Amino acid sequence: MALDHIRNFCIIAHIDHGKSTLADKLLLETNTIQAREMTNNQVLDDMDLEQERGITIKLHAIQMKYLAPDGIEYTYNMVDTPGHVDFTYEVSRSLAACEGAILVVDATQGVEAQTIANLYLAIDAGLEIVPVLNKVDLQSAMIDEVSQQIIELLGCKKEDIIKASAKAGIGIHDVLEAVRLRVPPPSGDVNAPLRCLIFDSVFDSYRGSIVYMRVMEGTIKEGDEIMFMSNKNRYRVEELGTLKMGREKKSQLSAGDVGYLIAGVRNVKDTRVGDTVTHFRNGVATAIEGFKESKPMVFAGVYPQSAEDFAELRDSLDRLSLNDSSLVYEPESSVALGFGFRCGFLGLLHMEIIQERLDREFNQNIVTTVPNVEFRVTTTSGEIILVDNPSAMPEPSRIAKIEEPYIKAQIIVPSEYVGAIMQLANDRRGTYKTTSYLDPTRADIHYEFPLSEIIFDFYDKLKSISRGYASLDYEFIENRESDLVKLDILLNGDPVDAFSTIVHSEKAFEWGKKLCAKLRELIPRHMFEVAIQAAIGNKIIARETVRAMRKDVTAKCYGGDISRKRKLLEKQKEGKKRMKQVGRIEVPQEAFLAVLQITD
Repeated sequence: MALDHIRNFCIIAHIDHGKSTLADKLLLETNTIQAREMTNNQVLDDMDLEQERGITIKLHAIQMKYLAPDGIEYTYNMVDTPGHVDFTYEVSRSLAACEGAILVVDATQGVEAQTIANLYLAIDAGLEIVPVLNKVDLQSAMIDEVSQQIIELLGCKKEDIIKASAKAGIGIHDVLEAVRLRVPPPSGDVNAPLRCLIFDSVFDSYRGSIVYMRVMEGTIKEGDEIMFMSNKNRYRVEELGTLKMGREKKSQLSAGDVGYLIAGVRNVKDTRVGDTVTHFRNGVATAIEGFKESKPMVFAGVYPQSAEDFAELRDSLDRLSLNDSSLVYEPESSVALGFGFRCGFLGLLHMEIIQERLDREFNQNIVTTVPNVEFRVTTTSGEIILVDNPSAMPEPSRIAKIEEPYIKAQIIVPSEYVGAIMQLANDRRGTYKTTSYLDPTRADIHYEFPLSEIIFDFYDKLKSISRGYASLDYEFIENRESDLVKLDILLNGDPVDAFSTIVHSEKAFEWGKKLCAKLRELIPRHMFEVAIQAAIGNKIIARETVRAMRKDVTAKCYGGDISRKRKLLEKQKEGKKRMKQVGRIEVPQEAFLAVLQITD
């Protein structure tokens, strides 16, 4: 097909602004699917988790045929991108595969943080933006106010904004026409050396890793010998084609096409998002710009509830990583929890999704330790150690400095909540940068935070303070030196590594006191006294005691001399002391998640 008749575009939006619903309606309007095939409300969001949470977790690509009013048939390649901040890198690679982007804004919510973040990614990628004001049929829609926000954000005219309601089917044809008229056709020479951009990959048990790609230059055919430029691995093309509701086999793909590639790749980690595919012979010398390794930001220990299930958990993680190349894990052991894995995640949402999938798809009962970030420790000898597990922190006497990751956060919130949000930000060691107003009722606040301060419950607190109206977007900026200490929890003098955390020195005393108090509620009483202590190095900063269960050994004494009772009590005391020396403290599962329940 001529390049002039191809349009490659994506849809970007904040969570719950109607992106997936609009994508489904575009498929219906172009007869890519029939109404009877709509077995659920979101066709492209086919995972149970996606439908339950109302978010796109895994991006999708699909081809549509659009018959224009002038009688010419156009090929539309749509890439449905994730909306959450954890998956920003996937979004950026999807944008690189397109020439245009439909920007969806909810008429009842207005412009929000991730709307702006993803919009800037699209503008940086040089995409043509088609603004769509969604949910205009609702009574609470603020059409004029939100239109003004879009105009100020994009610098467009009011008539450029398409008013639509994906649920009610309003304005869908206008969106398709705007894509045809405003989004430029792809450029590229079909005779040039092959250069393809990988924007996603999935694993098939029978075919191996299946690559989703956009052909930027050249032509690729079945049987061609190709190479992935990031790892120099060579393969022969077994099958390729375009993506509709299923895979549609083709003999070749040319510049401007979006499709899939099967080449017998055994591991999805070899087909990395953002990598360049070229011919092994007569290929290009330079890769497409923007490729980077996906870097985990949050780390947590994942352990089986029963030690016998360790091998099964390892197999489950192996299989899960085939469909999620951003999941990183390695074996580790804990004195309290036994053998397990230290897993790296893109963010807290990514971690929640992995936990849910392990439970639902693989029936794994797991215990997850407190999530933490990766710290950069410089020792007194000049050695740099990356610490993603508090138990691996060197002794305080060996540490010259500790650096922690910092992020740049953008918070959009109604004006009346600005004071409360700033108070929350200050409590989380935030550094204030700027405030601007999108309109008289909505403020755009910029802060810099340590990542460790926002991975627990910052987003939940932000939502509760603002009654659900605040939105957050953030990106990593750099590592900065901080006054951090390792907080250990001791049970009867023995450190329990699963409870260890790394906290700021100013918060250590309060944190230790609250954690000891929480554990006192959760650890059951034993026949001997259990001392719960919080310590920094050799210094004890907080203590709680779980009192011993005690048998009344003097009950049989109905009178007589006091020395007889004292003798029985002394004998009991000696027995308790021996029991304490050999006794093992029982710690329930919920105690390991106690840190997550501690509030500021």
